[in-house]
Amino acid sequence: MFEKTEGIVLRATEYKDSDKLLTVLTRDLGKITIKARGVKSQNSKLKAASQLLTFSEFTLKEYQGRYVITEAVTKEIFPELQRDLELLYLASYFVQVCDMVAQEADPMPELLSLLLNALYALSKLKKPQNMVKAVFELRTACIAGFSPDLRGCAICGREDPDRFNITQGALQCATCRSEDTNGIRMPVSPGVLNAMRYICAADPKRLFSFQLSGESYTELSQISESFLTMRLERGFSALDFYKSLFI
Repeated sequence: MFEKTEGIVLRATEYKDSDKLLTVLTRDLGKITIKARGVKSQNSKLKAASQLLTFSEFTLKEYQGRYVITEAVTKEIFPELQRDLELLYLASYFVQVCDMVAQEADPMPELLSLLLNALYALSKLKKPQNMVKAVFELRTACIAGFSPDLRGCAICGREDPDRFNITQGALQCATCRSEDTNGIRMPVSPGVLNAMRYICAADPKRLFSFQLSGESYTELSQISESFLTMRLERGFSALDFYKSLFI
């Protein structure tokens, strides 16, 4: 029985002499592992579709409990990302996050759409890197079930507080104190707070339809990164390398 699905390659692992095992985030099958036979051959028709960050339509056949690619039609390879080291490692960070958040055979079409939109925003739309990074991080947190409470100060109810408690995922005023103020609190400006609210609630097709100043994008990126990595309880090697490029 053959099955067709669209997906993007999150990871490619050498397997035997000429094959690869691909970890692919698909639209309707979730994260799956598929075998690409003979892909290391120069004449392989699967070569392009087996590259990291490549989005393709796969025709699959299940064999001995594993999916095997019988055909692949490449839809997008994002060449702009491959030519720019900063963009490549930022995109690789996105991929590592998706690889962790997605579960085997558990469809997460919203996560796949977010990843594709983020890569498109970086490569085609040339959106600011900190903007795309922040949108991806905060929206991923929402998709993974870690939506922050951005309605107002969790203590006094004020609608425009000036602190975000990344430990609790809630807004607080700098002057508000209670037993619930434990945790790491980061300053949040009014413009960044509005952007956070927008990112968490916006239609997926309009996620990148807002503007901030350069400094505000940096603030937003620092908050979203801290919040996501704390919730996922781990760091990411691609993010570390990406950040080292600016030192």
